[in-house]
Amino acid sequence: MATRLISRIAKLKGQRFNKISRRSLCSSKQGDREVTNVSLAEKLPGLPVAKYAQATSHSYDTHVTTLDNGLRIASENKFGQFCTVGVLLNSGSRYESAYPSGIIHFLEKMSFGTTPTWEDKDKILQELEQVGGICDCQGSRDTLVYAASARTDGLDIVMKILSDVVLRPIFPDDQLNDTRQAIQFEIEAMHMDPNPEQLLMEMIHKAAYQNNSLGLPRVCPEENINVITRDHLYTYMREHHTPDNTVIAGVGIEHNKLVDLAQKYFIEDQQPSWLSNGELWKPGTEPQKCTSQYTGGVVQVEKDLSNVSLGPTPMPELAHIVLGLESCGHKDPDFIAFCVLNMMLGGGGSFSAGGPGKGMYTRLYLNVLNRYVWIESATAYNHAYDDSGLFCIHASAHPSKLRELAEVILRELVFTSSMVYQDELNRAKCQLQSMLMMNLEVRPVVFEDIGRQVLAGSIRKDPQFYFDQIGNITERDIQRVANRMLKSKLSVVGYGSLAGLPSYEDMETAILTRDGRLPSKKSFSLFRR
Repeated sequence: MATRLISRIAKLKGQRFNKISRRSLCSSKQGDREVTNVSLAEKLPGLPVAKYAQATSHSYDTHVTTLDNGLRIASENKFGQFCTVGVLLNSGSRYESAYPSGIIHFLEKMSFGTTPTWEDKDKILQELEQVGGICDCQGSRDTLVYAASARTDGLDIVMKILSDVVLRPIFPDDQLNDTRQAIQFEIEAMHMDPNPEQLLMEMIHKAAYQNNSLGLPRVCPEENINVITRDHLYTYMREHHTPDNTVIAGVGIEHNKLVDLAQKYFIEDQQPSWLSNGELWKPGTEPQKCTSQYTGGVVQVEKDLSNVSLGPTPMPELAHIVLGLESCGHKDPDFIAFCVLNMMLGGGGSFSAGGPGKGMYTRLYLNVLNRYVWIESATAYNHAYDDSGLFCIHASAHPSKLRELAEVILRELVFTSSMVYQDELNRAKCQLQSMLMMNLEVRPVVFEDIGRQVLAGSIRKDPQFYFDQIGNITERDIQRVANRMLKSKLSVVGYGSLAGLPSYEDMETAILTRDGRLPSKKSFSLFRR
């Protein structure tokens, strides 16, 4: 009975909707034509005239102010009710040479925690929720970023929170223990992940910059989890969290207001914890010079990856290699050319649901993945830092094909210096330009772009500058930077079952001879002729 009633109601509703729909669409006519036949280029009859907001001629330029103590404030105003503001510091894992590696990882995990004003992270999040805010902290090899997005009317409380978490954090024992446990879980998850990209990027930096700066681990080593103490954190912050090492950046904010709030909360308010309490840090530490030195080298980790699949669908057993060469830093004149070269090589996985515009016309697709069906993935990366850079290709295949895989990737690296086709160059430049402009439509991305540029050089170049620089790259520029890269020493990472991995010397020879071919295997005999 109930089923019949529901069916009857649904039928009546459908009839009512159909009648209303037909009546509303068919009763309005323009002359002898129904509305459904009106061209999209014409206005619908009976609708009021649209009113549009008046566009202002105001240009949202980036403004930079440097205070007497060296603190830099950079901002760009944007239309809207929300803003993004944060603190960027020249403070990354590359500066940890005098400390146990993992300081930045700990600071990232303990960010937005207990301060003199807020007893824990929950209180800070509740405060931010009142102004529609969220917060985050990210550490890298060269930068530590504290940031928050909120309504513009909550800027005052956001700046107070940022000043407290950056300059006056408290590290209670329970939070330290929770952080140690969280880092332990993260390391275990990283080693269990079927996609070992994060682990491989750690390893290739270790191979390229052995025992110095950019080669120091970004992820806290497992043996240091219980070594790092509260004293290490405060001592490191005292050395690196200084005004001349800091940029406060904001998007969607009036510049003068941001400067006033920075003056209030970062200078006139309470002092940093390490200045008001000398017992928090260890005396005798001096600022360490941090100049990167590219060395090249090899890192190999033998591991059985035949059963990494956790789900019902088994994954093929893979061996991974990463081949890297030195590129350049983001201040180098060749930086843009290396970015275009990276886009030109592109790459990805052997399966992609994408089409044109998804990277399937890049060299690593056309010359590698489309030709060799046994190659699972091949992707190019370009890591650019203040004073150096690392260009590398990560590729994977079955362990029995490891030697052939290495030769294919080596040939592709060498080929970049000999021939560049105009159509592939134009495609790479257009793709890079479109990615640049589309990413800069997102407020947090604009915030990070402003902060990083001012942190590196005290000014911010507008997107049009980089758009034009990309457009000016020529075939000769690509060949020049490729030849520059091939002159550096090779960096190699192997991960998985590595019995078939060629020797480092053979791979170096393939680069030096500029043909990318590995020396043939020597055969030995008991008898000489």
